[in-house]
Amino acid sequence: MDRLLDEIAGYSTVVDMMDQATEDATKSWCVAPEHDQLRVDALLRHCLPQLSRRQLASAIANRLFSLNGKVSKKGDRVNAGDVLVFHGPAAWLSPQPLANPNLQLRVVYEDPEILIVDKPAALPTHGFSGRDEDTVANFIASKHPELLAVGKSRWEPGILNRLDRDTSGLVLVAKTQESFIELRKQFRRREIVKTYWALVWGKTNASGNITLPLAHDPRDRARMRAVNSTYQHSERIWNAATHYRQLAQGSEVTLVEVNMTTGVTHQIRVHLASIGHPIVGDLLYGKASPESFGLKRQFLHAIKLQFRHPKTSRKLIVETPLPDDLKEVLTRVKLWI
Repeated sequence: MDRLLDEIAGYSTVVDMMDQATEDATKSWCVAPEHDQLRVDALLRHCLPQLSRRQLASAIANRLFSLNGKVSKKGDRVNAGDVLVFHGPAAWLSPQPLANPNLQLRVVYEDPEILIVDKPAALPTHGFSGRDEDTVANFIASKHPELLAVGKSRWEPGILNRLDRDTSGLVLVAKTQESFIELRKQFRRREIVKTYWALVWGKTNASGNITLPLAHDPRDRARMRAVNSTYQHSERIWNAATHYRQLAQGSEVTLVEVNMTTGVTHQIRVHLASIGHPIVGDLLYGKASPESFGLKRQFLHAIKLQFRHPKTSRKLIVETPLPDDLKEVLTRVKLWI
């Protein structure tokens, strides 16, 4: 794979050594004539296309590259025939998630076509480079390495729905490309029903629908925001639809069941906050409160998935119980389901 990437980019590999017994690797590229006078950071986007601009900038800042024997800076210009060398953690060079046999996730359902796992809180669904080792994608790479060829992104092997890092619950994975394509069609047709349980501040209505479009917050790219018809910002807007119904209510909080037919980043968290009912424990969108009932993350759990099996078309309903930390919160607020 490395050799192929070098040929596509117009480079010949001078050195390509990786000692599997250590975490260090060395790799070198000879600059091709057509890339004469490129900046180092632009050159590296050809050499290591699996890394984002931010990751490449971080690697350069960490002095992991040298040009003709001298530590390189991102703005250095290269000449044809120059040699650019990487020396650092081998994970930087990986074009796909690395297997992590130490990760143990509960498999809720599995057959030859699909896999459904119960993702715990604090575990990302996937990473963005080989440096990310503790994700659902790393679990998949360990248990089913053949799935690294399934899907539309090398970092999301077969993964069809993403959960925020601190949201727990069901993640659907296709085990064949044919099943991945079929399930993607079901998502686009809004035939897959994703059900969550959330504990929110305040007393909600018995049920409700929230259809405010969502966009990135121009002041903070890590946040999303609900927008109305007067929104004039030039960035992309995503349509989003969230339905909720009340399950139980206390003096300060309400437990709601939430269904999504769309899947926009942070959708449930932003939509519930937009109607004055932020999720308990949500530090990004929640209200400022010292009380979170001992919870160290947002109270949001993907509890059920409903869809048609990609091979047999039979209806599947898969559920997983609340994890212990969320059950403890319901006990503290005297809401028993």
